[in-house]
Amino acid sequence: MLLLINIFLVLWTSGVGGQEKLCEFPEIKHGNLYDENSYKPLFPVPVGNFFYYSCECSFISSSKLYWTRITCTEEGWSPTPKCLKQCFFPWVENGHSESSGQTSLEGTTVQITCDTGYNLQNNKSAILCTEGGWSSPPKCRPIKSADKCGPPPTINNGDITSFLLKEYPLGATVEYRCQSFYELWGSRYVTCRDGEWSETPRCLDACVISEANMNENNIKLRWISQRKLYVKTGDIVEFECNFGYEKKTSRQSFRATCREGKLEYPRCE
Repeated sequence: MLLLINIFLVLWTSGVGGQEKLCEFPEIKHGNLYDENSYKPLFPVPVGNFFYYSCECSFISSSKLYWTRITCTEEGWSPTPKCLKQCFFPWVENGHSESSGQTSLEGTTVQITCDTGYNLQNNKSAILCTEGGWSSPPKCRPIKSADKCGPPPTINNGDITSFLLKEYPLGATVEYRCQSFYELWGSRYVTCRDGEWSETPRCLDACVISEANMNENNIKLRWISQRKLYVKTGDIVEFECNFGYEKKTSRQSFRATCREGKLEYPRCE
């Protein structure tokens, strides 16, 4: 009887210790698995499986290759899939830098030397490449007295709502707005403090849904019949299969959300 109990314990311990490690679908910000709509239903996958991923335009993987291989291991995905922002550094207005004309990776700091009588925003000597681009414009501005601010900074795909002045008094506030189909991120108001403007907002990219993308996945818009559609970040778009095709991806994927210019399409076959 004791022998049978020992055998049972050994078998039970072996079964528990032999549980197979699985890797969940890798959510890659600013990147996609190769043909991920076809592979996504297969997840989670066991150790040893490998896939390739690529990054969006202006982003790059740590391998700096267009397609980077990742493998499911006991510790998870190796190497960890990540897409880093590439920031192009142009020439410096009213200053100079050894990095002019070069591209830097996210997390890299670039030193700037301003001409006499000029300085960077917030009196800094360097700017940082971030996920959203340079932390501040690579531009040296005239040094002004702390009781006034010059014109507020320009932002991509956006403008201020009031008439632009040459100088603003301390405490002055201006409002930004984004162009059509762009979503404002951050406070829409900036304030003049100690001769500098507070942090400016960003205008996030819209998603462009084209007929070519839909035809590639054998889908169409569910409620409207446009060939091209622009939607804001956070908007939900509903799709359905073209006639004669069936859903290949999950039901939830047919209600896709636009995220900073990126939208994951469902697929029908």
